[in-house]
Amino acid sequence: MCANLSAANLSQANLKNAQFNSANLSGTNLYASNLLGVSLINLNLSGANLSQANLCAADLRSANLSQANLSVTDLRGANLSNANLEKANLKDAKLEGAKLEGAKLSGAIMPDGTTHE
Repeated sequence: MCANLSAANLSQANLKNAQFNSANLSGTNLYASNLLGVSLINLNLSGANLSQANLCAADLRSANLSQANLSVTDLRGANLSNANLEKANLKDAKLEGAKLEGAKLSGAIMPDGTTHE
């Protein structure tokens, strides 16, 4: 069974180490939420607001983060391998130690404000 949390307001929630298996989080507001160590493998987070969230050490492998707002988000040590980050906003995000192998970054706004081609 797939939990549908699309467009839910989870702003400033403490979801540390949560596992979202088969959930739809598209358009969800997770502004400034604590998502330290969460498992979001292969989930739909397209258009989600993750601005200022703590996603340190989060597992986002193969997640759909297209058009998501990840500005000022802490992604240090996160696994974004094969994630779809097309047209995502990563302005001022912290990516030190993050794994981005195979990630789709076309049109994404990078931490320095430039747009990835």
